[in-house]
Amino acid sequence: MKIHLEYGTDGIAINLPDANTTIFNPKFLAGLPDEGAGFQEAVRNPINTEPLREMIKATDKVAIVIPDLTRPLPTEKLLTWTFAELSHVPAENFTIINGTGSHRVNTDAELVSMVGASIFGKYKIVNHNSHDAATLASAGKASDGHEVFFNKEYVEADKRIVMGFIEPHFMAGFSGGYKGIFPAVADIDSIMHYHRAEIIGHPNSTWGVIEGNPTQEIVRRYGSVLPVDFCINVTQNRQREITKFFCGEVLSAHEQGCAFAKATAMVAVPKAFPIVITTNSGYPLDQNLYQTVKGMSAGAQIVAQDGLIISASRCNDGFPAHGNFKKLLFDHATPQAMLDTILAPGFSIYDQWEAQLLGIIVLKARTALLSEIPADEVQRAFLEPITNIEARVAEELHRIGQDAPIAVLPEGPMTIPYLF
Repeated sequence: MKIHLEYGTDGIAINLPDANTTIFNPKFLAGLPDEGAGFQEAVRNPINTEPLREMIKATDKVAIVIPDLTRPLPTEKLLTWTFAELSHVPAENFTIINGTGSHRVNTDAELVSMVGASIFGKYKIVNHNSHDAATLASAGKASDGHEVFFNKEYVEADKRIVMGFIEPHFMAGFSGGYKGIFPAVADIDSIMHYHRAEIIGHPNSTWGVIEGNPTQEIVRRYGSVLPVDFCINVTQNRQREITKFFCGEVLSAHEQGCAFAKATAMVAVPKAFPIVITTNSGYPLDQNLYQTVKGMSAGAQIVAQDGLIISASRCNDGFPAHGNFKKLLFDHATPQAMLDTILAPGFSIYDQWEAQLLGIIVLKARTALLSEIPADEVQRAFLEPITNIEARVAEELHRIGQDAPIAVLPEGPMTIPYLF
């Protein structure tokens, strides 16, 4: 059986035994026949709020928050359609905020690739920097008493629009909704509070769970400290075509989108597999190991205890070099030692959440990685470096039996299997 795995921009092909291989793909939905018309219909007849162009005056200062380069949103299209819909608002009244969260800021070249040269040249675009207090302003206190700081341009705007896409998320249940605001434009202290170990380790902080998910609860509590006037969310197929719009009042639009995403991107599986092959959905999601934890987590949902996860993720940007993710891994000899540090009372550094999740995964299953990261560094991340997936599968089948079942997630976290 020949299988195409999403890897980088071109993908890779592997051959596996037909008899014992099960492939899990998201249900394929055709893209909308006219995406622009679909957008117009969605923002003129939104969910539980007034039409977009009616709520924003020509004199309003408008902040539009977009996801950063690690999120495959058709941002240029959405912005182009939005500016056309709000043509009565002067270009100088808009600020596009690149919602990086705790990620690195994006370069001008990266921003151009995201929004297009014409938008980059015409509109003000700012990179959010959660570590730079000078660029932040208090948004107020949330219901739990925590004071939240957001990007200054976001706080000072008269009207706020959030853009994003909805798919299962390994901590928040689903992406989209208020997650496009928090942690996207928040201060690092609030992000740290949100990502503290007891929240990340909670069993309900997982794929496809909204109700009772403490991560999603914080996203909504902090993301709504300031009013978000309009939500523009989409779902997409594997060609990155828009399959549906969910626009309007944030919670209502998000809840409808989550129900749709669960029906199309999650699949119930009756039994765990001893071998699971996964990806991180290719570019742009597989640029680093930090993001690759998502694809590994998708595979971990159906791998047997002490089984084998094989992840194909290019990781051309390394761990990445910035942040504490790599340091946390390299500073500990074992994953359990790393988890002990993270779970110790009073311990708190940013990026600990991704290291915590990786530690949980590798303690459940042996995890191999096909990537561009040097082999010695992959080993220091508690992973097994490999250069050939087929050879590694053959080796494992020789060890556990030639008839052992194999699960494949060619698009990684675009499909989330779960045991029932």
